[in-house]
Amino acid sequence: MKIFTFILLVLALSACNSKPKVIEAESDGAKSDAPIFQEAPLVQGGNTPATPQEEHTVVVEEAMNTERYSYLRVKENGQEFWIAISRRDVKIGGTYNYRGGLLKKNFQSQEFNRVFETIYLVSDFRDPAESAGSGSAMTSTQPAAVAEPPTSVTPAAGAIKISELIANRAKYDGKVVKVTGKCVKVNNMIMGRNWIHLQDGSGKNLDLTVTSTESVPLGAIVTLEGTFGLNKDFGAGYRYDYIVEGAVLK
Repeated sequence: MKIFTFILLVLALSACNSKPKVIEAESDGAKSDAPIFQEAPLVQGGNTPATPQEEHTVVVEEAMNTERYSYLRVKENGQEFWIAISRRDVKIGGTYNYRGGLLKKNFQSQEFNRVFETIYLVSDFRDPAESAGSGSAMTSTQPAAVAEPPTSVTPAAGAIKISELIANRAKYDGKVVKVTGKCVKVNNMIMGRNWIHLQDGSGKNLDLTVTSTESVPLGAIVTLEGTFGLNKDFGAGYRYDYIVEGAVLK
């Protein structure tokens, strides 16, 4: 009996470890005729952060396109599941890579009149050939997309509004700060990090750039904590009057 129980435990752990590691959040019945990446829920305590170093390799089995997004049925290590990306042409049977993602459950698609039991919203999705032989650590694997800026975002406990942070930038220079905002733009894996642009609606078109190895989907409302700095010049045109570096999801 003890041996049988041990075997069941090993099988259960193996099944868990085979699933993609993602930022996980429950769906609230969001419909895909709205911008799905903009409806990603708040990623805070209680959710599982993505493992930025882990890269998934998938084969596309089926593609369903809308005006703005592509729904892809993919296979990884014998497992099939659905992911959603910004619309692009993909090859059926083609191999692609992605990092991170956000899990939505019971996601309703009005365009296709179906409910996806589980679907992963992925912003960092690419063809391996896109980065092969580029020879430049400054080159993003895909062009940055842009999401609609928010009118208002409620800050998490202990978070500073972006307008307050920038208005008192000298006070916070060199200090660890926490900010909550909507990811309105993201450039993934430039100089080995992701460049996330956050807005919270506290100032007109007020944009805060945050660098992180965390994978944040475009349109997600997230809370990030990192070190605030002034007058940073990374070269190649990457110069910022203010920036938050080395941020992690909170």
